[in-house]
Amino acid sequence: MDNNIRPVPLDKSYRLVNHGPTILVSARHDGVDNVMAAAWACGLDFSPPKLTVVIDKIAKTRELVEKSGIFVIQIPTAAQAKLTLELGTVTMHQQPDKLANAAVELFDLEDFNLPFVAGCSAWLACKLIPEPHNQQTYDLFIAEIVGAWADARVFKDGHWQFEQADPSLRSLHYVAGGHFYAIGEEIIVGASQKS
Repeated sequence: MDNNIRPVPLDKSYRLVNHGPTILVSARHDGVDNVMAAAWACGLDFSPPKLTVVIDKIAKTRELVEKSGIFVIQIPTAAQAKLTLELGTVTMHQQPDKLANAAVELFDLEDFNLPFVAGCSAWLACKLIPEPHNQQTYDLFIAEIVGAWADARVFKDGHWQFEQADPSLRSLHYVAGGHFYAIGEEIIVGASQKS
């Protein structure tokens, strides 16, 4: 495991996704691991912390999430743009060696039987809150965040520090057709104190 990974208090975990980054969703079931990219994820609640993510029916990762009831949301970095695009355009149903071909490196964290993607800036272990209607009708999954970690070089004291970190650690924001933006400089309006 990377020495820069630090736990994030669950009451601050929503901050890892509230800036709207492209994410990686990973899951494991019955010895099969998979990772996919997704653009539609957001925080939903503070206590207990929850999030939502859209996972299409064609995705192998969705099958693993539905069977295991657990998954990881990761925040990929600008350095992982090519990997993120590949994981978002190739399905394991079409390419069984998808993870090896994309050179995805997975690691484990103690007490969590989940595949975590190395090189990301943050990780959220999630427990599915089954909502069959939303899942079938809208591909919308709701989950409770049960563990959170971030790279201390870019997230500390409950806040992203993108403006002070290496630009390769900035989060990705997908537009379309292989076009991403990396998060930019901060703009502080009103109170200068961070909470």
